[in-house]
Amino acid sequence: MSEKIYNVLFLCTGNSARSIMAEGILRRDGAGRFNAFSAGSQPKGAVNPYALTTLASFGYPAEGFSSKSWDAFAAPGAPEIDFVFTVCDNAAGEACPVWPGQPMTAHWGVEDPAAVEGSDIEKQRAFATAFRYLKNRIDQFRAIPLHRLDRLALGARLREIGDMEGATHPHVGA
Repeated sequence: MSEKIYNVLFLCTGNSARSIMAEGILRRDGAGRFNAFSAGSQPKGAVNPYALTTLASFGYPAEGFSSKSWDAFAAPGAPEIDFVFTVCDNAAGEACPVWPGQPMTAHWGVEDPAAVEGSDIEKQRAFATAFRYLKNRIDQFRAIPLHRLDRLALGARLREIGDMEGATHPHVGA
């Protein structure tokens, strides 16, 4: 019997940078074990070109990505999602749709490289840093023996991953 293939959804508000890079990382590094998707609560409609050039610069495919609404993954006929990871603090604080299948969730926030202003070098550096933080989290996630942990232990491990180097956290209260 083959091991289950897990569906993972990365969420960010605009679905143009961090969630796209996370999808690309897991799509390649988790191939055969994970299906990777990304979406946003308020998608920008276009992928940030720095996200694509960053993926390519690290040897990851940079084609086939699109900025789309998270509603697509709550609609009938959508893949049943096993894990949902928010990678931006704004998306973590929003009311998410009801996901079929009761997926495990965690916040893996990293600074928004698309918010960096300055030279091309400064922007590229911000995207490379976000990529590294996301890749480190995804590598830790891929190393978890998912079939051996109960939901409580798995949830704790997913939250620990979210607190790794470079972690940001949603602001509580206003």
